[in-house]
Amino acid sequence: MMAMMILALVVVVALVALLAVAWAIRARNMQVWLGSYIRRRKPARGDGPTHVMFAFVDHFEPNWGRVDMPTQRARVDRWCTDYRAMASQHRDADGRHPQHSFFYPEEEYVEEHLEKIAGLCADGFGELEIHLHHDNDTPENFRATIDRFNQLLHERHGALPRDPVTGKLRFAFIHGNWCLDNSRADGRWCGINNELVLLRELGCYADFTLPSAPSETQTRTINTIYYATDDPLKPKSHDTGEPVRVGGKPSGDLMIIQGPLGLNWRERRFGIIPRIENSDVRRACPPTPSRVDAWVDTGIHVQGKPDWVFVKVHTHGTQERDMDTLLGDAVHAMHAHLESKYNDGKRYILHYVTAREMYNIVKAAEAGKEGNPNQWRDFELPAPHHMPIRHHA
Repeated sequence: MMAMMILALVVVVALVALLAVAWAIRARNMQVWLGSYIRRRKPARGDGPTHVMFAFVDHFEPNWGRVDMPTQRARVDRWCTDYRAMASQHRDADGRHPQHSFFYPEEEYVEEHLEKIAGLCADGFGELEIHLHHDNDTPENFRATIDRFNQLLHERHGALPRDPVTGKLRFAFIHGNWCLDNSRADGRWCGINNELVLLRELGCYADFTLPSAPSETQTRTINTIYYATDDPLKPKSHDTGEPVRVGGKPSGDLMIIQGPLGLNWRERRFGIIPRIENSDVRRACPPTPSRVDAWVDTGIHVQGKPDWVFVKVHTHGTQERDMDTLLGDAVHAMHAHLESKYNDGKRYILHYVTAREMYNIVKAAEAGKEGNPNQWRDFELPAPHHMPIRHHA
């Protein structure tokens, strides 16, 4: 009798554990991508060194929380001061400081904020790109909004490169609230099913929104650089796509460059359930050496070129609770780890890149280029000419 009671208790405990796991999976929308994560196999290392391209992209929102202008100014001023001081202490194999890609939201445009960030970029610490929050939008309004912001950033702040072949302004994009191509089930925070086509037509060279887990907007395709083809009648057309490969040709409507996504077994909830590793950097999830190792180990690459690894991490940089992490000791430690373990010149060589430079190096790999990726930072799109800061009275 006792044995049967113990067995029954074990079964009950096991069922409860399974139910807890199932609940956690559903609650965090992991069913969307978990199968892809389990099936994915990392490529084998080659004999030579692995080049690590490291990009930090920022949903840079000075008006986060709808704050007053003095608070916005303080946020921007701290970034311009503290990021310069922090990044000046670090360099990659090419002598470059860490590069920060500021994806600035169109709906929060303030000229003086952009002047200051453009000045930081002009000093060699990053580049400006486009971010947008919108809801219940139309293709006509979206087209007019992005085109207007493109021209504004370029003409007034020296941001965004011109395509040397077509003369068209080109830009990288991050979608607000993660909702690229209307990817929320309820249709909120976008409204446009042909957003990939519109972005391509407007000059977008790549989208840097993903990963978005634990949001439902996360795609089935993970840890991949790929071309997505838009179905203008359906949302979330970038759920799957064609991987970028050596010797391949551009296909579809838009390149999607994803950051690492997986499970963090070192930091488990209740000691059982692994946390989601979604490349987000902030106070609640600081960039520890073990996370850096996981990002590199994910091995995101152009198919056929596993010795060039692309690591893209993201943040929301203007939130006060996170600034000490992003501008202080934690990010110093992250760069120190990158520059020691992943820049020894034998097993690894480190390259700090902007979003544009990451795209260019991806395109160079696709074209079959070899050697040091540093020579391909401007492979297809030249560097923009950010204007220096102008001081207000």
